[in-house]
Amino acid sequence: MNIRAVIMAGGSGTRFWPLSRRTRPKQFLDIVSSRSMIEETVARLLPLISPKDIFTIADGSQTAALRGLLPDLPKRNFLVEPLARNTAPSLMLATACAYLQDPETVIAALAADHLIRDPDRFLNKLQAGAKAAHSGDRIVIFGIPPAFPSTGYGYIHFLREKGKRIGGEPFFPVLEFKEKPGRAEAEHFLADGNYYWNSGMFLWRADVFARKLRRYAPKFFPLWERMLDALEKKNQKGLRSVFEEIPALSIDYALMEKAKGVLVCAGDFGWSDVGAWSSLYDVWPLDEAGNAVKGEKLVLDSQGCLVYAPGKLTALVGVKDLIVVDAGDSLLICRKDLDQKVKDIVEILKKENKKYL
Repeated sequence: MNIRAVIMAGGSGTRFWPLSRRTRPKQFLDIVSSRSMIEETVARLLPLISPKDIFTIADGSQTAALRGLLPDLPKRNFLVEPLARNTAPSLMLATACAYLQDPETVIAALAADHLIRDPDRFLNKLQAGAKAAHSGDRIVIFGIPPAFPSTGYGYIHFLREKGKRIGGEPFFPVLEFKEKPGRAEAEHFLADGNYYWNSGMFLWRADVFARKLRRYAPKFFPLWERMLDALEKKNQKGLRSVFEEIPALSIDYALMEKAKGVLVCAGDFGWSDVGAWSSLYDVWPLDEAGNAVKGEKLVLDSQGCLVYAPGKLTALVGVKDLIVVDAGDSLLICRKDLDQKVKDIVEILKKENKKYL
């Protein structure tokens, strides 16, 4: 069984503005450790998967940066999207590259910017998931046991009674994927006990992916065939033509929500998608008043604040639950319960053609 990790390394990380920019999005930031998130992701895989089988996929400019951060990966392993068109086209391209070399290769599609606190358990789960994907006509997804009734994640509804053990881990058949719910529905999912959060991490055999695409995403299948043809002929214009035509959809919308034969395994390995500044309260050390500060600090009667200002002294006086991010040319100050609105700032800057992107 050959396992090929494909790390989805595109994306703009708008919720981490002003530190995250077009040329240095979230996956390139050292916000969870002294290394960038993409470096952490690759290092996590190395005990199980060799560098020759670890691939990234991103656009051209991001790929240039990736090569600088990941010098141990072979040059051919940096896959380049002709156009940024969401995760369905990018994973089709990555899977097509593997399919042409070995149709039975197991693809582990992983995000570049997730935090895993228990990497050993993650690798055990990954190995079991690869075995499950290799041994049948199925796709495997990791589902995160919900810790609270989140309205920010999609959910996976599964059938616990029909679980089976593969590689020492339990896998359950997926009944349906649910969109981000309202509060009442999220509370129902949590109480029910048969719902996981959708982590966006998948495993499939390359030939099984092609069959699922043909059956459950038929409008994508002719584009898949054209993609294979362009890759075989090394026809970059043909490949770009496919990307110009292909719907810009996530793999969830394009395939996963329609496909049958999907198994879910509990991703109980300390996962976080590090989705916004406030998520770092669970990552950075806190002082006795619940403040998390990167940089020198002086705190008087302040609590629950998160500050990113390396190389500077930040004095907090009589404030509570604030996020402060100093990016040199711009400064973010917001209530921590409103940090999801940071992406709205980015949209305004785009419309006004500001330089701070």
